[in-house]
Amino acid sequence: MKYIVILADGMADYPVEALGGKTPMEVAKKPMMDALSEKGTQYLVKTVPDDLKPGSDVANLTVMGYNTKDVYTGRSPLEAASIGVSLSESETSFRANLVSLSGEGNYEDLTMLDYSAGEISTEEAGALIATLQEKLVFPGFSLYAGISYRHLLVWDNAEDFGVLTPPHDISDRPVRDYLPTCPEIMAIMEESRRILRDHPVNIARREKGLRTADSLWIWGEGKKPGLPAFYDVYGKKGAVISAVDLIRGIGFLAGMEVIEVPNVTGNIDTNFEGKAEAAIRTLLKDGNDFVYVHMEAPDECGHRGEAENKVKSIEMIDSLVVSPIVKALEDEGEAYRMLILPDHPTPISIKTHARDAVPCLFYDSEKPACGKAVFTEESAKDGVLIDPGYKLMRLFLEA
Repeated sequence: MKYIVILADGMADYPVEALGGKTPMEVAKKPMMDALSEKGTQYLVKTVPDDLKPGSDVANLTVMGYNTKDVYTGRSPLEAASIGVSLSESETSFRANLVSLSGEGNYEDLTMLDYSAGEISTEEAGALIATLQEKLVFPGFSLYAGISYRHLLVWDNAEDFGVLTPPHDISDRPVRDYLPTCPEIMAIMEESRRILRDHPVNIARREKGLRTADSLWIWGEGKKPGLPAFYDVYGKKGAVISAVDLIRGIGFLAGMEVIEVPNVTGNIDTNFEGKAEAAIRTLLKDGNDFVYVHMEAPDECGHRGEAENKVKSIEMIDSLVVSPIVKALEDEGEAYRMLILPDHPTPISIKTHARDAVPCLFYDSEKPACGKAVFTEESAKDGVLIDPGYKLMRLFLEA
């Protein structure tokens, strides 16, 4: 028996006016998901506990079968593991986004234009971070380069850093009410803005009409986590496939194989085919029992308010990821179970995460059920609610 989780980040949504009052899941042509739905079971899963924010960190830990009350210390430490930064007990890590800000004057007079600096490339971002590492000198702080706009700040013996706001929660809003109250962090953000203003990378992007990386934005704080190995908890040898440092970091900390796939971006232009090929290879040739295939594209489209692209991303996941994996396993005569779900909704209307329970499709090739003709938010509403959500993994693996 092989076990596959297809995690379509942020896929669930609310009805969208531009889509005729339907959700992207309802509009998307996804014949393979719907075919599995006809012989599968749908659930609702509460992936975010009431006392935590609906972040991808919390939600993916839950889907992967971990009780966040026992293991969660913050988002950034998970990402630190992905880029090989080993935190000491005295260090606190933070996510450092490269963001685009609009307006002039003081920092508090600016507006959050783009939490990703126009999906800046990893190469361009690396040059910017290298300059900041050289010129942004604050005792006790270290800056590390990640992927695209996602980077890491580490503070040794951190003092009280107050409330820090994710930049994707304040798209198109003035930053005045969301600035850090911590003087050190605010000083780093302000100084990064000064250093980056006339950087050659930004000059070149400006000339091309692209959004510039105007500042670091600091958030997602946390201490070194302790995560039990997935194999020790569930007895399955597993692998993780993702373009996102957060998910890769969870995989590393859980003792799973983290598979590298070329040309993955975490957006709609990612290498979907490569992810499917890697999943098939790790299950049928490399001896893994379990694979967690994470796609960020629906979430990014939700944050940007791109309804048509969100529909397209779901269709691409169906045709380029789910279908090839199902076909390969069935051609080999391999029994399998598949879970398909988002970690949380990222509704187009609010451009950020929501904490609603998410729709989940569970298919078992050896125990076909009498399911529903489609897989959508609405079709899952009368399914059993799994709360707390981390119990889903044991149900999936032991059903």
